Amino acid sequence: MTTQAQSQVVLQEAAMGNLSHQSKRRRGRRFTPAGGRTSFTLFLCILPFLVLAFLFSYLPLYGWIYTLYDYKPALGLAGSEFVGLQWFQMLVGSPAQMAQIGQVLVNTLAISFLGIATSVLPLAFAIFLNEVRAPWFRSSVQTLTALPNFISWVLVYMIAFSLFSSSGLVNDVLMDAGLVTAPLKFLDTDQNVWLTMTLWSIWKGLGWGAIIYLAAIAGVDQSLYESARIDGAGRFQTMWYITVPQLMPTYLVLLLLSIANILNNGMEQYYVFQNAFNKEYIQVLDLYVYNVGMTGNNLSLATVIGMLKSIISVALLLTVNAVSKRVRGESIV
Repeated sequence: MTTQAQSQVVLQEAAMGNLSHQSKRRRGRRFTPAGGRTSFTLFLCILPFLVLAFLFSYLPLYGWIYTLYDYKPALGLAGSEFVGLQWFQMLVGSPAQMAQIGQVLVNTLAISFLGIATSVLPLAFAIFLNEVRAPWFRSSVQTLTALPNFISWVLVYMIAFSLFSSSGLVNDVLMDAGLVTAPLKFLDTDQNVWLTMTLWSIWKGLGWGAIIYLAAIAGVDQSLYESARIDGAGRFQTMWYITVPQLMPTYLVLLLLSIANILNNGMEQYYVFQNAFNKEYIQVLDLYVYNVGMTGNNLSLATVIGMLKSIISVALLLTVNAVSKRVRGESIV
C-alpha cells in the first residue's frame, strides 16, 4: 500500500470515528438529559411528602431523649436532672406497675383482636352494596354510612349519652313500656366494655372502610362476570367465585397493616368513653400513656412506655412482613 493510500485509510477511519462519536453525543443529548429532567421532576413531586414525613414522623423521635431525664416542664430539659436509665429500671422493677401495664396490654390486644375479627364486615358490606341495582339507593346508603367517619368521637359520645345514659331515650322507652323498673347502666359499667367499644368503632368506620373495597370492585374485569353469567352462574355465585377472590389481595394488605398496628388503638374514643366504672377495662396503651404523662404528671415515664410501644410495633410490622413474604411471596415493606 502506498503512502497516499495509507493516508486515505487513516482519514476514513478518523472520519468514521468522528461520526460515531458525534452520534453518541447526539444520543446522549436526546435521552440522558431528558431522563434526568424527568427524574428530577418526579423527585420534586414527592419532596413535599418527604418533608412532611420528616417533620411529623422522624423529628418527634428527638423527644425520646426525655426518657433519660427527670423532666420538669417548669425547668425545661436543660434544668432537669439527668437520670440515665432510671425510668426503664423502675418500669420493669415495680410489680404494681407491671401488673397495671399487663392489664392495659390485655385491654389493647382484646380490642385490637375484636377489630381484626370484624374487619371482614366492610368487605361484605361493599360486596352486597355493589349488588344493589337502584343507583340512587346505593349512593344514599353509601353516603349515610360514610358520614359517621367525619363525626368526632366527642359528638359520638354525646349521641351515645343521649341514647344510652340513665336518663337517655332507650331507658325512657324501656321504662315506659314496663320492661324494666330501674334504668339500665349501659355506659356506667365495666361489663362488655371491649364489645361496646368495638360496636361503636364499626358504626363509625363501616361505610368509610367499604369505600376502598368498592373502588377495588370497580376495577374488576367485567368480562369475568359476563363469562360466569354465560356459564349459568347466579348472583351469589358470581359474588363468591369472582368478587371475593378479586378483593382478597386488598383485604390481605389491610389485614397485615391492622396486625402491624395492633398496639395502636388511638386514645380519642376511649378517652371520651372512660369513667370511674369502666376505667380498668377501657384503658388501652395509648390512653395509658396519656394518663401517665398528663394526668400523672410524669412525662419521662410516659415517653418510656411510648418508646417501647413504638419499638414493639416496628418489630411486629417486620415480623408480619416476613411472614407475608414467605407465605404469599409478597410484602408491604
